[in-house]
Formats: sequence, C-alpha cells, structure tokens
Amino acid sequence: MPDSPIDAAFNPIELPDIKAGAHHYESNYRVRTGDVDQQMRLRFDGLTRYLQDIANDNHEASDYHVSDPFWIVRRTVIDVIRPISWPADVTLHRWCGGLSTRWTNMRVRVTSTHETNQFNPEPREDGLIETEGFWINVNDKGMPSRMTDEAFEMLSRSTDEHRLRWKSMNTAPAPEPSETDRTHVLRASDFDPFKHLNNASYWTAVEDEILDNEDLVKGPHRAIIEHLRAIEPGSTVTIRRRREEDQLQMWLVVGEQVAATVTVTRHPA
Repeated sequence: MPDSPIDAAFNPIELPDIKAGAHHYESNYRVRTGDVDQQMRLRFDGLTRYLQDIANDNHEASDYHVSDPFWIVRRTVIDVIRPISWPADVTLHRWCGGLSTRWTNMRVRVTSTHETNQFNPEPREDGLIETEGFWINVNDKGMPSRMTDEAFEMLSRSTDEHRLRWKSMNTAPAPEPSETDRTHVLRASDFDPFKHLNNASYWTAVEDEILDNEDLVKGPHRAIIEHLRAIEPGSTVTIRRRREEDQLQMWLVVGEQVAATVTVTRHPA
C-alpha cells in the first residue's frame, strides 16, 4: 500500500503504515445520501459509522473475539487528504499500528472511487482518508484490562510498536462558561445497548459547528476527538467552542466535567 502523502507539518504524529508483508482486514461500503452533508461531503459521523462497522466485523472475524470481547475508543484521529463525496464506493483497510498489553492504535485507510450522476455531474479525484483509533481492552466492568496473549500476538503481527503509550493530542483547557455556549440535544437513537453515547453521535455535534466553519473542511484537514468520560442517557450536554485561525476547538461538557474534546484543523496551504 502507498504511504500517506500527508506532510509532517499537517501530521504532528505519523500515522504508521502497515508492516511489510503483514495482513490487513478489508471491507467495502457504498456511500449513501444519509452519510453526506448538503454539499455531498462525507460527514464525520458517516465516516465514523464505517469505522465502527469495520471494527465490529474485524473483531468478529478474529480468533480473539470471545476471549477479548470488550473494547472502547479513547481517541479517533481523522486525516482527510482528499475528501470523499457522494456518489462513491469506499474501501477500508484496517490493521494494528501499535499496541501495548492493554490498548492498541488501530489504523484504517479509507479510499473511494467517485462516480457522477445528475446531482453531482462533475468528475472528482478519488478520495483518501487516513484514520487511527486508540482502542482500550476492558473487562465486563469497563475497566482497562490486559489482553490475552493470543490477541496480543495476532495484533502485533502488523507493527513493531509494542510499547504504545497514551499521550493527549487535544491539550487546550476548556474555556469558562459564556453566552456562546449551546446545548446539544441527545436522542434515544444516539445510545448503544450499553447505554453509552454512540461514537458516531459525538460527531453530529461537530457537524453542527462545521456549518459556521465550512472553510476548515473545504480541503485537507485533520479532526481529533478524545473521549474523557462516558455520556449516559438523560445527560445534558453543553457545547463550548473556540475558533483560532485555522482550528476549531470544542468541548462537550456534562455538568461541570468535560466529557470529550474535539479539534478540527485545516491543512496549512
């Protein structure tokens, strides 16, 4: 597979490529109108559903889906290099880009073959999005847990990074409450069977902010979400945000605690 063409200035951490000769998990999806915005751009929440689907399918197809059944996402990095839009087919390649005994960085490369139709008749360059998810292995109580030797051995085949450590990428502290804060309405359909806010649903809040910051996603850009604590049914979520030059910063606040942080950064020209 080709290396990502992202440059170092836009890519403060290198998203690792797959180890030479290693295998990856592959899946294909059709971009639907429910996945895109009014400009036909693949939305963050639409993309995240693809990432969830391939994660579930990859896990079910693995030899450790019974011994290591519970995983949660701590962070997702999305590097949009060439945007994906409707109509298109997408192909996802998934592999482990680094791990320790309790967590992994799972890489997913998303490529698209664009088509044209009467609603989007202009040819477009095929899309490329590089992603990385920091996944934590947990027990049935939701606490970080050491993965089995079998899972570690299988995941380590695609990477030489076996001492992965956590380091936050969204480090700015939340601003004080202000009149610009807004409430993000949660719906019953936003929650999974474990009564946690679905990962894709966090990104719907981001898409609401993109409406006033569309310049950030016109070309290559990076989006990062870090989950700090679970958002449960009945929660009141307050959105605080700040725009600084080429970056949008967001904090999803429940009560007085920050539940998640988001940054969306435009690739410098």
